[in-house]
Amino acid sequence: MSESSHKTDRRILRSKHALKNALLTLMSKKPFTSISITEIVEEANYNRGTFYSNYESKEDLLDDILTELIQKLLLAFRAPYEKNEVFRIHELPANSVMIFEHMFEHSSTYTVLMKSDVLPNLREKMFTALKKITQEELIHADNQIDQELLSIYSIHALLGLVLYWVESGFKHTPAYMQEQLIKIINWRPTVVHTVLHHKNKQ
Repeated sequence: MSESSHKTDRRILRSKHALKNALLTLMSKKPFTSISITEIVEEANYNRGTFYSNYESKEDLLDDILTELIQKLLLAFRAPYEKNEVFRIHELPANSVMIFEHMFEHSSTYTVLMKSDVLPNLREKMFTALKKITQEELIHADNQIDQELLSIYSIHALLGLVLYWVESGFKHTPAYMQEQLIKIINWRPTVVHTVLHHKNKQ
């Protein structure tokens, strides 16, 4: 690669980064639907020409933000099993669960997206990406359970937990969330007492 093309690549990366940050800054103040491209370029300190040389629309810019975030999410999700032929869930050490570290590292971005009008879009992209890799990369030994239903159940549970954590303002540490997830995964109650049971004991 020549020095001039390397400089061009760096310039493109720098302008894209600035435009992404500008959109997220604006989204922390107002709905995505009411943000204009003029506002984005003014916030980023670029011109409309720079915007259109990188993106076709503000939706295209948002999609780039979400795609990059989800690629990093998938790397974190794969971390506990990517080097193993057999993934023993009950032996999974808490510190190998990297998804909470990923969410915490990108906490400002997730916080903005969670409070925005694009949350359904984020949820859908996260769910679709996680469902795809669990079905392609993880094969469960129990043939009596429908693999697709198991995948859907597991991902909704995981997303519910991590998005609740974001919504709570990250009130627990990543380490605490890692430990709790492992305990939840391995928890297999056979008896659950009802409120009526407790009333009868009083």
